Amino acid sequence: MSEARTLVSFDWAIKNILRDKANYDVLEGFLGTLLDKDIRILSLLESESNQDNASDKFNRVDLSVEDEDGEIYVIEVQAGWERYYLQRLLYGSSKLIVDHLKLGESFGKVKKVISISILYFLLGEGENDYLYKGTNEFFGLNTKERLHLKPGKRRAVVGREIEAGANVFPEYYLIEVERFHNIINSGIDEWVYFFKNSEVRSDFRSKNIQAAAEKLDLLRMPEKERRAYEKYLYNRASEKDMIESAYDEGIDEGIEKGIKKGIEQGLEKARAEVAVNMVRMGLLTVDQIAEATGLSRDEIRKISEGELNINTGDRC
Repeated sequence: MSEARTLVSFDWAIKNILRDKANYDVLEGFLGTLLDKDIRILSLLESESNQDNASDKFNRVDLSVEDEDGEIYVIEVQAGWERYYLQRLLYGSSKLIVDHLKLGESFGKVKKVISISILYFLLGEGENDYLYKGTNEFFGLNTKERLHLKPGKRRAVVGREIEAGANVFPEYYLIEVERFHNIINSGIDEWVYFFKNSEVRSDFRSKNIQAAAEKLDLLRMPEKERRAYEKYLYNRASEKDMIESAYDEGIDEGIEKGIKKGIEQGLEKARAEVAVNMVRMGLLTVDQIAEATGLSRDEIRKISEGELNINTGDRC
């Protein structure tokens, strides 16, 4: 068995270590392995979690960088489930595009955005893979063939020649860490092993992953930083527990309210059915039926005139 180094969690690394230009090689290694191309990061871009905020909720951290080709990469670590997660991804990538195009500037300057989400919760269900890619493509409704831009049009899209089928629409990569089973078959498997276990084995050979092992080694952290890291892990676990507890309480409360509402609706329906039978018999006055069933005189009148649906309480 190969030896492994215990490293800090990747979300902590994004928040506190990988923003340093000296550590860009770790990000370049991960991105290059995922996208299967050489990437050189030029700059760190402003993002929500670039700013040190005491009110951070530990559920999400992100990092945005730009490479030498002008493409923007958003690396996000999400710890817990979020109801409108995909909608937020779309908003985030769209906002980056808008923020990096000056008012009145040619649309030819639109930046390509690649969003990478490292998820520590299950977004989908029943799937067997842990790595997903989402893109925007055009297909013929009749031929089902993909639309390929002509060479001149391809140059116009991004200001340089690009391969057929490429486009400027955002690309999305979702990595569901919990679905990774620690089986190493490729370079990206080594990185996801690190994300899941906070370890890098000595036999890993993916680009710059051993640099990650050196720079994110927990044992090499100064005592003050290690204490801050331990506090971060404690707060993150505490918040996750609070979120899960609130979710469970919400479910329990919802079930209780549902049962109560069902009983109330059942009683209402039963009273209405009794009133219908009394009206049909014609032996009692409206006031007598109202007193016997607890329904109002107006409801009895509507029942007698066929205006009230006893199943819903709505007017027919």
